Amino acid sequence: MTWHTNRDPSDPLDLVSAEKTVSVEDAAAGTRAAAPNIPAQPKADLEAAKAESEQWRDRFLRKAAELENFRKRSERERTESATLVKISVLAEFLPIMDACERALKSFKDEENQQGRLKKYREGVELLYKQLGDTLSRLGVVALETRGHRFDPHLHEALMHQETLDYEDNTVIEELRRGYLLNERMLRPAQVVVAHALKQENDKGPAQP
Repeated sequence: MTWHTNRDPSDPLDLVSAEKTVSVEDAAAGTRAAAPNIPAQPKADLEAAKAESEQWRDRFLRKAAELENFRKRSERERTESATLVKISVLAEFLPIMDACERALKSFKDEENQQGRLKKYREGVELLYKQLGDTLSRLGVVALETRGHRFDPHLHEALMHQETLDYEDNTVIEELRRGYLLNERMLRPAQVVVAHALKQENDKGPAQP
């Protein structure tokens, strides 16, 4: 025989069991509800990292553009400076060109040959003087060589000549003039350098 016990739902034991059942169900439901919110913080961090990355990218692009503009501006200024230097130097030679033109015109007006040669000489002397003055204004100084000691920093020895008139290693002739530009070598002078001969004793041996 099977006995069935009918309990009143208000029985304290049933209430405890019911409360436990409800609590477990509520906890499970709460877990299911909270589950979608777990990746919220990592997602926010990712968005923040992306935003910071975009900011750095914008800064890099701006700096790159500024650097490129600076490079182009510097190139333009360098080209402009070089052009101004060329203009200032070439302008110094224009009076020499004018003198050449006047000299050439004077040849046409001169009838006799002697007069032409005289005008030619005067013209060359004038050109030489004007050119020397122009180089001097630009800071060019001619080297003094003859009679000076040979200096490999200033002179280029093309020949050595034996002589009794000069001391050894002395410049005795200038083949091409040298120049300094603001105390820096522009072109060395090509010179002939003395190789002094020792004077031989012409006296014979002493007689006994």
